[in-house]
Amino acid sequence: MPVLQYVHLNVFANQPFTGNQLAVFLDAEGIDEKRMQRIANEMAFPETTFVFPPEVSGTDARVRIFTPSQELPMAGSPTVGTTFALAGGGRLRAGADKTVLGLGIGPTIVGLEWGQNGLRFAWMKQPIPTFGPIVTDTVAVAAALGIQPRDLAGGNLPVQVVSSGVPFLYVALNSRAAVDAAAVDRAKLCALLRALDLEELPVFVFSPEPADDGATVYSRMFAPVLGIPEDPGTGSACGPLGAYLLKYKAVSAKIASRLVSLQGVRMGRPSRIHIALSSRAGVLEEVQVGGEAVVVGEGTIRA
Repeated sequence: MPVLQYVHLNVFANQPFTGNQLAVFLDAEGIDEKRMQRIANEMAFPETTFVFPPEVSGTDARVRIFTPSQELPMAGSPTVGTTFALAGGGRLRAGADKTVLGLGIGPTIVGLEWGQNGLRFAWMKQPIPTFGPIVTDTVAVAAALGIQPRDLAGGNLPVQVVSSGVPFLYVALNSRAAVDAAAVDRAKLCALLRALDLEELPVFVFSPEPADDGATVYSRMFAPVLGIPEDPGTGSACGPLGAYLLKYKAVSAKIASRLVSLQGVRMGRPSRIHIALSSRAGVLEEVQVGGEAVVVGEGTIRA
């Protein structure tokens, strides 16, 4: 069996053993799709990425992203983490202001900020989010999350599907305690979504309840449909989250230029995911999601 090398990172964090776990195979040429999926399942991290030579002119690499159960067209922590792995491996020009990665959704710009010791921060440009169905049966939503209807924020913050490539069901709650109490009942969730002719979706729950940690929202994300019972840091959900908060006036356009989602605390793996929205005359023009990452190990696998 060939011996494949990988880098193990914690993403959306600057301390080991926090943030979102990611494995990056920097030399994946020759690995077929079936083997990539089996490797990702064996790694058992929320995502594993495989880096190939560029397929499209103007890109620096082709990156494929796998959860333990399926391939994703895009994701935030794998994009940010893979960028850090490429930089650490000397595959990005030090001091460059950006790289362009070929993802399933197409060429994706990642802005780069450098420090004295290498890459310091990465900003992933995401597609402008699209808004899907609103779920009005709040009793069923609460039951699917194991909370009470009174825990839902309601008002101007509807339960809604939003997507920048991967759709999520967004559920605003009144308090951080309610976010911590949430537990997805998968059967009830699927029944709720079937009533809207929707397939099972990942669920992103959050609360704008303020605290002294600098976070705009406190969040959790459940995705058993993707083979991820709970994710410590979900960048692909944060572009749509920012657009949702802006659309429903939970934040102003000025504040939306720099938001922070604090996720993974309940799991003991806090992640700080930065969101930057640019709009003009009420029209959203650009969405970026960014963060730090730290290498915590390297290894080999026989596959």
